[in-house]
Amino acid sequence: MGWDLVLLMVVPAVAGVACWWAPVSVGRAIGLTSGVLTFVLAVLLVPSGHAEALGSWLRVDPLSVVFLVAIGFLYPLTMAFAVGYLHPAGDPDAVARYHRRVLAGLNLFCWAMVVAPLMNSLALLWVAIEVTTVISALLVAVDDTPGATEAAWKYVLIASMGLGIALFATIVVYYAGSTVLGNGYELFIPQLLAHARHFPSQAVRLAFVLAVLGFGTKVGFVPVHTWLPDAHSEAPTPVSALLSGALLAMSFYAVLRYFQVAVRTLGGTFPRDVLLAFGIASLVLAALSLSAQRDLKRLLAYSSIEHMGILAIGMSFAAPIAVAGVLLQVLAHAAAKGTAFFGAGSIVRRFGTKDMARIRGGIAALPWSGPLFVLAILGLSAMPPFGIFRSEFQIVEGGLSDPQDAVVAVLVVLVVLAFAGLSWFSTRTMFSPSSGQTAVARGEPSAWIVGAMAVGIVALAVLGVHPPGQLSQLLSRAASELGAPR
Repeated sequence: MGWDLVLLMVVPAVAGVACWWAPVSVGRAIGLTSGVLTFVLAVLLVPSGHAEALGSWLRVDPLSVVFLVAIGFLYPLTMAFAVGYLHPAGDPDAVARYHRRVLAGLNLFCWAMVVAPLMNSLALLWVAIEVTTVISALLVAVDDTPGATEAAWKYVLIASMGLGIALFATIVVYYAGSTVLGNGYELFIPQLLAHARHFPSQAVRLAFVLAVLGFGTKVGFVPVHTWLPDAHSEAPTPVSALLSGALLAMSFYAVLRYFQVAVRTLGGTFPRDVLLAFGIASLVLAALSLSAQRDLKRLLAYSSIEHMGILAIGMSFAAPIAVAGVLLQVLAHAAAKGTAFFGAGSIVRRFGTKDMARIRGGIAALPWSGPLFVLAILGLSAMPPFGIFRSEFQIVEGGLSDPQDAVVAVLVVLVVLAFAGLSWFSTRTMFSPSSGQTAVARGEPSAWIVGAMAVGIVALAVLGVHPPGQLSQLLSRAASELGAPR
Protein backbone atom coordinates (compact mmCIF):
# COMPACT_ATOMS: atom_id res chain seq x y z
CA MET A 1 0.00 0.00 0.00
CA GLY A 2 0.96 3.64 0.00
CA TRP A 3 0.56 4.12 -3.75
CA ASP A 4 -1.50 7.24 -3.03
CA LEU A 5 1.47 8.84 -1.23
CA VAL A 6 3.73 8.06 -4.16
CA LEU A 7 1.20 9.59 -6.56
CA LEU A 8 0.95 12.68 -4.38
CA MET A 9 4.71 13.03 -4.63
CA VAL A 10 4.91 12.39 -8.38
CA VAL A 11 1.84 13.96 -10.01
CA PRO A 12 2.51 17.68 -9.34
CA ALA A 13 6.20 17.27 -10.23
CA VAL A 14 5.36 15.68 -13.57
CA ALA A 15 2.79 18.41 -14.20
CA GLY A 16 5.37 21.10 -13.50
CA VAL A 17 7.89 19.64 -15.93
CA ALA A 18 5.22 19.09 -18.57
CA CYS A 19 3.96 22.69 -18.28
CA TRP A 20 7.46 23.98 -18.96
CA TRP A 21 7.54 22.32 -22.39
CA ALA A 22 3.89 22.04 -23.40
CA PRO A 23 1.90 24.71 -25.26
CA VAL A 24 0.16 27.11 -22.89
CA SER A 25 -3.33 25.75 -23.55
CA VAL A 26 -2.13 22.22 -22.84
CA GLY A 27 -0.24 23.43 -19.75
CA ARG A 28 -3.42 24.93 -18.33
CA ALA A 29 -5.24 21.62 -18.73
CA ILE A 30 -2.31 19.72 -17.20
CA GLY A 31 -2.20 22.04 -14.19
CA LEU A 32 -5.95 21.80 -13.58
CA THR A 33 -5.90 18.01 -13.89
CA SER A 34 -2.92 17.70 -11.56
CA GLY A 35 -4.58 19.97 -9.00
CA VAL A 36 -7.85 18.06 -8.99
CA LEU A 37 -6.08 14.70 -8.78
CA THR A 38 -3.91 15.93 -5.89
CA PHE A 39 -6.97 17.11 -3.98
CA VAL A 40 -8.78 13.82 -4.56
CA LEU A 41 -5.76 11.84 -3.35
CA ALA A 42 -5.56 14.03 -0.23
CA VAL A 43 -9.28 13.57 0.50
CA LEU A 44 -8.95 9.79 0.14
CA LEU A 45 -6.54 9.86 3.08
CA VAL A 46 -9.10 11.51 5.39
CA PRO A 47 -11.02 8.42 6.58
CA SER A 48 -8.01 6.41 7.76
CA GLY A 49 -5.61 9.29 8.41
CA HIS A 50 -2.63 6.94 8.17
CA ALA A 51 -0.48 5.58 5.36
CA GLU A 52 3.16 4.70 4.68
CA ALA A 53 5.25 4.12 1.57
CA LEU A 54 8.84 3.62 0.42
CA GLY A 55 10.00 1.90 3.56
CA SER A 56 8.35 4.45 5.87
CA TRP A 57 10.23 7.37 4.32
CA LEU A 58 6.84 8.63 3.22
CA ARG A 59 4.24 8.67 5.98
CA VAL A 60 1.07 10.54 6.90
CA ASP A 61 -0.91 10.73 10.11
CA PRO A 62 -4.03 12.80 10.91
CA LEU A 63 -1.96 15.94 11.50
CA SER A 64 -0.20 15.82 8.13
CA VAL A 65 -3.42 14.90 6.32
CA VAL A 66 -5.06 18.11 7.58
CA PHE A 67 -2.35 20.17 5.90
CA LEU A 68 -2.42 18.01 2.77
CA VAL A 69 -6.14 18.70 2.40
CA ALA A 70 -5.58 22.46 2.80
CA ILE A 71 -2.85 22.51 0.14
CA GLY A 72 -4.70 20.08 -2.10
CA PHE A 73 -7.83 22.23 -2.03
CA LEU A 74 -6.05 25.46 -2.91
CA TYR A 75 -3.95 23.86 -5.68
CA PRO A 76 -6.70 23.33 -8.31
CA LEU A 77 -8.45 26.58 -7.41
CA THR A 78 -5.24 28.52 -7.98
CA MET A 79 -4.65 26.80 -11.31
CA ALA A 80 -8.22 27.64 -12.36
CA PHE A 81 -7.73 31.26 -11.29
CA ALA A 82 -4.46 31.41 -13.21
CA VAL A 83 -6.27 30.41 -16.40
CA GLY A 84 -8.39 33.56 -16.15
CA TYR A 85 -5.72 35.80 -14.63
CA LEU A 86 -2.91 35.20 -17.13
CA HIS A 87 -4.17 37.05 -20.18
CA PRO A 88 -2.45 36.99 -23.61
CA ALA A 89 -1.42 40.63 -23.98
CA GLY A 90 1.82 41.62 -25.72
CA ASP A 91 4.26 39.80 -27.96
CA PRO A 92 2.89 36.25 -28.43
CA ASP A 93 6.25 34.51 -28.00
CA ALA A 94 7.16 36.49 -24.87
CA VAL A 95 3.69 35.94 -23.40
CA ALA A 96 3.88 32.20 -24.08
CA ARG A 97 7.27 31.94 -22.37
CA TYR A 98 5.99 33.90 -19.37
CA HIS A 99 2.86 31.75 -19.07
CA ARG A 100 4.88 28.53 -19.28
CA ARG A 101 7.23 29.75 -16.54
CA VAL A 102 4.33 30.70 -14.27
CA LEU A 103 2.34 27.51 -14.87
CA ALA A 104 5.40 25.31 -14.37
CA GLY A 105 6.38 27.26 -11.25
CA LEU A 106 2.90 27.02 -9.71
CA ASN A 107 2.81 23.24 -10.17
CA LEU A 108 6.33 22.78 -8.78
CA PHE A 109 5.55 25.09 -5.87
CA CYS A 110 2.49 23.01 -5.01
CA TRP A 111 4.58 19.85 -5.42
CA ALA A 112 7.10 21.05 -2.85
CA MET A 113 4.33 21.96 -0.40
CA VAL A 114 2.60 18.60 -0.89
CA VAL A 115 5.86 16.71 -0.37
CA ALA A 116 6.66 18.39 2.96
CA PRO A 117 3.89 16.75 5.05
CA LEU A 118 4.67 13.40 3.40
CA MET A 119 8.18 13.38 4.86
CA ASN A 120 8.55 11.06 7.83
CA SER A 121 11.92 12.57 8.74
CA LEU A 122 12.47 15.99 10.31
CA ALA A 123 15.60 16.34 8.19
CA LEU A 124 13.71 15.74 4.94
CA LEU A 125 10.94 18.03 6.15
CA TRP A 126 13.53 20.79 6.41
CA VAL A 127 14.77 19.99 2.89
CA ALA A 128 11.24 20.15 1.47
CA ILE A 129 10.58 23.54 3.06
CA GLU A 130 13.91 24.80 1.74
CA VAL A 131 12.80 23.74 -1.75
CA THR A 132 9.59 25.75 -1.34
CA THR A 133 11.76 28.81 -0.66
CA VAL A 134 13.72 28.44 -3.88
CA ILE A 135 10.68 27.87 -6.09
CA SER A 136 8.50 30.55 -4.49
CA ALA A 137 11.31 33.14 -4.61
CA LEU A 138 11.62 32.58 -8.35
CA LEU A 139 7.86 33.00 -8.68
CA VAL A 140 7.89 36.23 -6.68
CA ALA A 141 10.47 37.64 -9.10
CA VAL A 142 8.89 36.25 -12.28
CA ASP A 143 7.42 39.61 -13.38
CA ASP A 144 10.98 40.99 -13.53
CA THR A 145 10.06 44.44 -12.18
CA PRO A 146 12.31 46.35 -9.75
CA GLY A 147 9.79 45.89 -6.95
CA ALA A 148 9.42 42.17 -7.58
CA THR A 149 13.18 41.64 -7.77
CA GLU A 150 13.75 43.52 -4.51
CA ALA A 151 10.95 41.59 -2.77
CA ALA A 152 12.37 38.27 -3.99
CA TRP A 153 15.88 39.06 -2.76
CA LYS A 154 14.53 40.20 0.60
CA TYR A 155 12.52 37.00 0.84
CA VAL A 156 15.50 34.80 -0.05
CA LEU A 157 17.83 36.48 2.44
CA ILE A 158 15.44 36.46 5.39
CA ALA A 159 13.99 33.01 4.70
CA SER A 160 17.46 31.52 4.18
CA MET A 161 18.66 32.89 7.50
CA GLY A 162 15.53 31.53 9.14
CA LEU A 163 15.95 28.11 7.62
CA GLY A 164 19.60 28.14 8.68
CA ILE A 165 18.35 28.52 12.23
CA ALA A 166 15.82 25.75 11.60
CA LEU A 167 18.64 23.50 10.37
CA PHE A 168 20.45 24.14 13.65
CA ALA A 169 17.24 23.13 15.45
CA THR A 170 17.23 19.88 13.46
CA ILE A 171 20.84 19.20 14.45
CA VAL A 172 20.08 19.85 18.12
CA VAL A 173 17.09 17.47 17.99
CA TYR A 174 19.33 14.86 16.40
CA TYR A 175 21.79 15.29 19.26
CA ALA A 176 18.98 14.97 21.81
CA GLY A 177 17.81 11.77 20.16
CA SER A 178 21.31 10.33 19.96
CA THR A 179 21.54 10.29 23.76
CA VAL A 180 18.81 7.64 23.74
CA LEU A 181 18.85 6.08 20.27
CA GLY A 182 22.58 6.19 19.61
CA ASN A 183 24.40 7.60 16.60
CA GLY A 184 23.34 6.91 13.04
CA TYR A 185 19.56 6.77 13.57
CA GLU A 186 17.00 8.36 11.25
CA LEU A 187 15.00 11.38 12.41
CA PHE A 188 11.72 9.56 11.86
CA ILE A 189 8.90 11.38 13.63
CA PRO A 190 7.23 8.34 15.31
CA GLN A 191 10.61 7.21 16.65
CA LEU A 192 11.33 10.64 18.11
CA LEU A 193 7.89 10.88 19.71
CA ALA A 194 8.17 7.39 21.21
CA HIS A 195 11.42 8.23 23.01
CA ALA A 196 11.12 12.00 23.51
CA ARG A 197 10.32 11.73 27.23
CA HIS A 198 13.91 10.51 27.77
CA PHE A 199 15.61 13.30 25.78
CA PRO A 200 17.71 15.92 27.62
CA SER A 201 15.38 18.80 28.42
CA GLN A 202 17.85 21.63 27.77
CA ALA A 203 18.61 20.41 24.26
CA VAL A 204 14.93 20.03 23.40
CA ARG A 205 14.14 23.44 24.85
CA LEU A 206 16.82 25.03 22.67
CA ALA A 207 15.71 23.07 19.59
CA PHE A 208 12.11 24.17 19.98
CA VAL A 209 12.93 27.86 20.34
CA LEU A 210 15.23 27.64 17.31
CA ALA A 211 12.53 25.84 15.31
CA VAL A 212 9.87 28.44 16.14
CA LEU A 213 12.24 31.26 15.24
CA GLY A 214 13.61 29.52 12.13
CA PHE A 215 10.46 28.09 10.58
CA GLY A 216 8.58 31.07 12.00
CA THR A 217 10.38 33.14 9.39
CA LYS A 218 8.34 31.31 6.75
CA VAL A 219 5.20 31.36 8.91
CA GLY A 220 5.38 35.15 9.19
CA PHE A 221 5.81 35.40 12.94
CA VAL A 222 6.92 38.78 14.28
CA PRO A 223 9.77 39.85 14.33
CA VAL A 224 10.89 37.69 11.37
CA HIS A 225 7.95 38.62 9.14
CA THR A 226 9.37 41.56 7.19
CA TRP A 227 9.67 39.73 3.85
CA LEU A 228 6.01 38.78 3.78
CA PRO A 229 4.14 42.02 2.90
CA ASP A 230 6.57 42.84 0.08
CA ALA A 231 6.57 39.35 -1.42
CA HIS A 232 2.78 38.99 -1.29
CA SER A 233 2.29 42.42 -2.80
CA GLU A 234 4.77 42.09 -5.67
CA ALA A 235 4.21 38.45 -6.66
CA PRO A 236 1.68 37.53 -9.36
CA THR A 237 -1.68 37.05 -7.65
CA PRO A 238 -1.81 33.22 -8.07
CA VAL A 239 1.54 33.07 -6.28
CA SER A 240 0.29 35.40 -3.53
CA ALA A 241 -2.70 33.10 -2.96
CA LEU A 242 -0.44 30.08 -2.51
CA LEU A 243 2.02 31.97 -0.32
CA SER A 244 -0.69 33.10 2.08
CA GLY A 245 -3.10 30.20 1.96
CA ALA A 246 -0.66 27.28 1.80
CA LEU A 247 3.02 28.12 2.38
CA LEU A 248 2.54 29.86 5.73
CA ALA A 249 0.44 26.95 6.99
CA MET A 250 2.99 24.44 5.69
CA SER A 251 5.73 26.17 7.67
CA PHE A 252 3.48 26.17 10.74
CA TYR A 253 3.17 22.41 10.28
CA ALA A 254 6.94 22.13 10.75
CA VAL A 255 6.66 24.11 14.00
CA LEU A 256 3.95 21.71 15.19
CA ARG A 257 6.21 18.71 14.61
CA TYR A 258 8.81 20.21 16.94
CA PHE A 259 5.98 21.11 19.32
CA GLN A 260 5.05 17.42 19.52
CA VAL A 261 8.59 16.51 20.55
CA ALA A 262 8.84 19.39 23.02
CA VAL A 263 5.64 18.63 24.91
CA ARG A 264 6.66 15.01 25.38
CA THR A 265 10.02 16.01 26.80
CA LEU A 266 9.20 19.23 28.66
CA GLY A 267 5.46 19.08 29.29
CA GLY A 268 3.10 21.61 27.78
CA THR A 269 3.90 24.82 29.65
CA PHE A 270 7.17 25.91 28.02
CA PRO A 271 6.30 25.24 24.34
CA ARG A 272 2.89 26.83 24.78
CA ASP A 273 4.39 29.92 26.37
CA VAL A 274 6.84 30.29 23.48
CA LEU A 275 4.04 30.09 20.92
CA LEU A 276 1.94 32.50 22.97
CA ALA A 277 4.70 35.12 22.92
CA PHE A 278 5.17 34.88 19.14
CA GLY A 279 1.41 34.78 18.59
CA ILE A 280 0.64 37.88 20.64
CA ALA A 281 3.47 39.85 18.99
CA SER A 282 2.29 38.84 15.51
CA LEU A 283 -1.35 39.64 16.23
CA VAL A 284 -0.54 43.04 17.75
CA LEU A 285 1.58 44.13 14.79
CA ALA A 286 -0.90 42.84 12.22
CA ALA A 287 -3.92 44.43 13.90
CA LEU A 288 -2.19 47.82 14.04
CA SER A 289 -0.77 47.55 10.51
CA LEU A 290 -4.09 46.67 8.90
CA SER A 291 -5.40 50.14 9.67
CA ALA A 292 -2.53 51.84 7.79
CA GLN A 293 -2.46 50.04 4.42
CA ARG A 294 -3.20 51.53 1.02
CA ASP A 295 -2.09 48.57 -1.10
CA LEU A 296 -4.84 45.95 -1.43
CA LYS A 297 -2.49 42.97 -1.56
CA ARG A 298 -0.39 44.24 1.35
CA LEU A 299 -3.62 44.51 3.34
CA LEU A 300 -4.25 40.82 2.73
CA ALA A 301 -0.62 40.03 3.56
CA TYR A 302 -0.93 41.60 7.01
CA SER A 303 -4.18 39.68 7.45
CA SER A 304 -2.12 36.51 6.95
CA ILE A 305 0.24 37.56 9.74
CA GLU A 306 -2.82 38.12 11.93
CA HIS A 307 -4.12 34.61 11.30
CA MET A 308 -0.74 33.00 11.91
CA GLY A 309 -0.68 34.81 15.24
CA ILE A 310 -4.12 33.41 16.05
CA LEU A 311 -2.91 29.88 15.25
CA ALA A 312 0.04 30.30 17.61
CA ILE A 313 -2.17 31.67 20.39
CA GLY A 314 -4.64 28.84 19.89
CA MET A 315 -1.85 26.30 20.35
CA SER A 316 -0.98 27.97 23.65
CA PHE A 317 -4.30 26.74 25.08
CA ALA A 318 -4.30 23.20 26.46
CA ALA A 319 -7.97 22.47 25.75
CA PRO A 320 -8.43 19.97 22.88
CA ILE A 321 -11.23 22.07 21.40
CA ALA A 322 -8.81 24.99 20.97
CA VAL A 323 -6.28 22.78 19.16
CA ALA A 324 -9.04 21.40 16.92
CA GLY A 325 -10.03 25.01 16.25
CA VAL A 326 -6.46 25.78 15.19
CA LEU A 327 -6.49 22.93 12.69
CA LEU A 328 -9.92 23.95 11.38
CA GLN A 329 -8.57 27.47 10.94
CA VAL A 330 -5.76 26.10 8.78
CA LEU A 331 -8.38 24.76 6.37
CA ALA A 332 -10.68 27.77 6.56
CA HIS A 333 -7.85 30.26 6.15
CA ALA A 334 -6.67 28.47 3.00
CA ALA A 335 -10.15 28.80 1.47
CA ALA A 336 -10.73 32.37 2.63
CA LYS A 337 -7.31 33.80 1.84
CA GLY A 338 -7.12 32.10 -1.53
CA THR A 339 -10.55 33.49 -2.44
CA ALA A 340 -9.65 36.96 -1.17
CA PHE A 341 -6.49 37.07 -3.28
CA PHE A 342 -8.44 35.84 -6.29
CA GLY A 343 -10.81 38.75 -5.74
CA ALA A 344 -7.89 41.14 -5.38
CA GLY A 345 -6.53 39.84 -8.68
CA SER A 346 -9.87 40.47 -10.36
CA ILE A 347 -9.96 44.00 -8.94
CA VAL A 348 -6.41 44.74 -10.08
CA ARG A 349 -7.22 43.40 -13.55
CA ARG A 350 -10.30 45.63 -13.81
CA PHE A 351 -8.94 48.82 -12.21
CA GLY A 352 -5.27 48.47 -13.16
CA THR A 353 -4.03 49.37 -9.66
CA LYS A 354 -3.56 47.97 -6.14
CA ASP A 355 -3.92 51.42 -4.55
CA MET A 356 -7.18 51.32 -2.59
CA ALA A 357 -7.50 55.10 -2.78
CA ARG A 358 -7.95 54.76 -6.55
CA ILE A 359 -10.43 51.87 -6.41
CA ARG A 360 -14.08 52.79 -6.02
CA GLY A 361 -17.30 51.17 -7.12
CA GLY A 362 -15.95 47.63 -7.15
CA ILE A 363 -19.37 46.04 -6.75
CA ALA A 364 -20.71 47.96 -9.72
CA ALA A 365 -17.69 47.18 -11.89
CA LEU A 366 -17.42 43.49 -10.91
CA PRO A 367 -20.95 42.08 -10.57
CA TRP A 368 -19.79 38.59 -9.51
CA SER A 369 -16.23 38.68 -8.20
CA GLY A 370 -16.95 41.94 -6.33
CA PRO A 371 -19.59 40.44 -4.00
CA LEU A 372 -17.57 37.24 -3.67
CA PHE A 373 -14.54 39.31 -2.61
CA VAL A 374 -16.64 41.03 0.06
CA LEU A 375 -17.80 37.63 1.32
CA ALA A 376 -14.19 36.45 1.47
CA ILE A 377 -13.25 39.52 3.51
CA LEU A 378 -16.14 38.86 5.88
CA GLY A 379 -14.95 35.27 6.14
CA LEU A 380 -11.43 36.41 6.98
CA SER A 381 -12.92 38.74 9.58
CA ALA A 382 -14.48 35.74 11.38
CA MET A 383 -18.06 36.62 10.53
CA PRO A 384 -20.66 33.83 10.67
CA PRO A 385 -21.54 31.53 9.02
CA PHE A 386 -18.02 31.03 7.65
CA GLY A 387 -15.36 28.59 8.80
CA ILE A 388 -13.05 31.09 10.50
CA PHE A 389 -15.90 32.15 12.81
CA ARG A 390 -16.30 28.53 13.87
CA SER A 391 -12.57 27.94 14.31
CA GLU A 392 -11.96 31.12 16.30
CA PHE A 393 -15.03 30.42 18.42
CA GLN A 394 -13.50 27.04 19.29
CA ILE A 395 -10.16 28.68 20.08
CA VAL A 396 -11.82 31.23 22.37
CA GLU A 397 -13.91 28.51 24.02
CA GLY A 398 -10.76 26.48 24.63
CA GLY A 399 -8.99 29.50 26.12
CA LEU A 400 -11.88 30.15 28.51
CA SER A 401 -11.98 26.53 29.61
CA ASP A 402 -8.19 26.36 30.04
CA PRO A 403 -8.66 28.93 31.71
CA GLN A 404 -6.65 31.83 30.28
CA ASP A 405 -9.19 34.62 30.47
CA ALA A 406 -6.67 37.47 30.14
CA VAL A 407 -5.15 35.99 26.97
CA VAL A 408 -8.60 35.39 25.52
CA ALA A 409 -9.55 39.01 26.22
CA VAL A 410 -6.43 40.27 24.45
CA LEU A 411 -7.11 37.90 21.55
CA VAL A 412 -10.69 39.12 21.12
CA VAL A 413 -9.75 42.81 21.30
CA LEU A 414 -6.98 42.43 18.72
CA VAL A 415 -9.15 40.35 16.39
CA VAL A 416 -11.86 43.03 16.54
CA LEU A 417 -9.26 45.71 15.79
CA ALA A 418 -7.96 43.68 12.84
CA PHE A 419 -11.54 43.17 11.62
CA ALA A 420 -12.10 46.94 11.65
CA GLY A 421 -9.01 47.64 9.55
CA LEU A 422 -9.52 44.79 7.11
CA SER A 423 -13.22 45.31 6.51
CA TRP A 424 -13.22 49.12 6.47
CA PHE A 425 -10.62 49.60 3.76
CA SER A 426 -11.62 46.66 1.57
CA THR A 427 -15.36 47.28 1.65
CA ARG A 428 -14.85 51.00 1.04
CA THR A 429 -13.21 50.14 -2.28
CA MET A 430 -16.19 47.99 -3.19
CA PHE A 431 -19.18 50.04 -2.03
CA SER A 432 -18.05 53.66 -2.39
CA PRO A 433 -19.42 55.21 -5.60
CA SER A 434 -16.93 55.64 -8.40
CA SER A 435 -15.92 59.07 -9.67
CA GLY A 436 -14.74 60.11 -13.10
CA GLN A 437 -11.16 59.06 -12.31
CA THR A 438 -12.02 55.71 -10.74
CA ALA A 439 -14.92 54.65 -12.99
CA VAL A 440 -14.28 51.56 -15.15
CA ALA A 441 -16.37 49.49 -17.50
CA ARG A 442 -18.64 46.90 -15.94
CA GLY A 443 -17.71 43.25 -16.48
CA GLU A 444 -15.65 40.33 -15.23
CA PRO A 445 -12.07 39.67 -16.37
CA SER A 446 -12.80 35.95 -16.63
CA ALA A 447 -15.41 33.36 -15.71
CA TRP A 448 -12.54 31.18 -14.44
CA ILE A 449 -11.84 33.72 -11.69
CA VAL A 450 -15.51 33.82 -10.67
CA GLY A 451 -15.70 30.02 -10.62
CA ALA A 452 -12.61 29.65 -8.44
CA MET A 453 -13.93 32.26 -6.00
CA ALA A 454 -17.38 30.66 -5.84
CA VAL A 455 -15.92 27.27 -4.94
CA GLY A 456 -13.78 28.89 -2.23
CA ILE A 457 -16.79 30.66 -0.67
CA VAL A 458 -18.88 27.49 -0.72
CA ALA A 459 -16.10 25.55 1.01
CA LEU A 460 -15.71 28.32 3.58
CA ALA A 461 -19.44 28.20 4.32
CA VAL A 462 -19.45 24.39 4.61
CA LEU A 463 -16.59 24.53 7.12
CA GLY A 464 -18.55 27.06 9.16
CA VAL A 465 -22.02 25.55 9.04
CA HIS A 466 -21.40 21.80 9.08
CA PRO A 467 -17.96 20.33 8.35
CA PRO A 468 -18.15 16.78 6.96
CA GLY A 469 -18.20 14.16 9.71
CA GLN A 470 -15.03 12.37 8.63
CA LEU A 471 -13.19 15.69 8.44
CA SER A 472 -14.30 16.58 11.97
CA GLN A 473 -13.08 13.21 13.20
CA LEU A 474 -9.75 13.79 11.46
CA LEU A 475 -9.39 17.17 13.19
CA SER A 476 -10.15 15.58 16.56
CA ARG A 477 -7.57 12.85 16.05
CA ALA A 478 -4.96 15.34 14.93
CA ALA A 479 -5.71 17.53 17.94
CA SER A 480 -5.26 14.58 20.27
CA GLU A 481 -1.82 13.93 18.76
CA LEU A 482 -0.84 17.49 19.64
CA GLY A 483 -2.13 17.33 23.20
CA ALA A 484 0.08 17.04 26.25
CA PRO A 485 -0.12 17.66 29.99
CA ARG A 486 0.61 21.20 31.07
